[in-house]
Amino acid sequence: MKLNNKVAIITGAARGIGKAIAERYVSEGAKVVVADLNEQGADAVAVALGPNAIGRKLDVTDQTSIDAMVAATVSKFGGIDILVNNAGLFDLAPIIEITRESYHRVYAVNVEGLLFTLQAVAKRMISQGRGGKIINFASQAGRRGEPLVAVYCSSKAAVISLTQSAGLDLIKHRINVNGIAPGVVDNEHWDHVDAMFAKYENLKPGEKRHRVGASVPYGRMARPEEIGGLATFLASEDADYIVAQTYNIDGGNWMN
Repeated sequence: MKLNNKVAIITGAARGIGKAIAERYVSEGAKVVVADLNEQGADAVAVALGPNAIGRKLDVTDQTSIDAMVAATVSKFGGIDILVNNAGLFDLAPIIEITRESYHRVYAVNVEGLLFTLQAVAKRMISQGRGGKIINFASQAGRRGEPLVAVYCSSKAAVISLTQSAGLDLIKHRINVNGIAPGVVDNEHWDHVDAMFAKYENLKPGEKRHRVGASVPYGRMARPEEIGGLATFLASEDADYIVAQTYNIDGGNWMN
């Protein structure tokens, strides 16, 4: 029970990695806010998790929504100990086809939304005076560029940089900010990604997914639940002396 009686907010938790982390955190003794733009999905996950979880609609591009989520968490559970900034958005296009609309949409969620969710929760953690743990989700895409994924890659590189800056700034309040950079994770998200690559690379449905999984040194894509161990470690007392780091969990795809 590494997270016994800790209160955690997990964004983008109605499915995939966020959902798997919510399940792991509850099993480790935490009280969890399942936050997602998909309110119905968030509520369904929370119901399945039991009395130590609540669902909450969250739009990370809307400060009013962020502030309301923080207030609801404090009202329900009495404080906040952990934030997992997992909500994210993917898009791809060749450089000459990138639109301002796509750029602003991806950055509004992946960078701006992450930053101001972190800020709102950090303010609460500081006022509580007991420190906390913040985990930002980057991606292996933030480690290097890709021909069709310039906007997404650069947004995740920004997450790694923000994690470093926020980690160095907030540790004086005993708030540890660290990051996770997953590789390819086999979940609903990849249905969308596979379809987009099929369009631009003239592939059959499912072919990109198969190729990407086969190229991982481990031999396959990750499963969402395989991210939960690292997310639990970084949220626990075991990670008290870890500051401003972003850890790869990608089956050997990338080394840094």
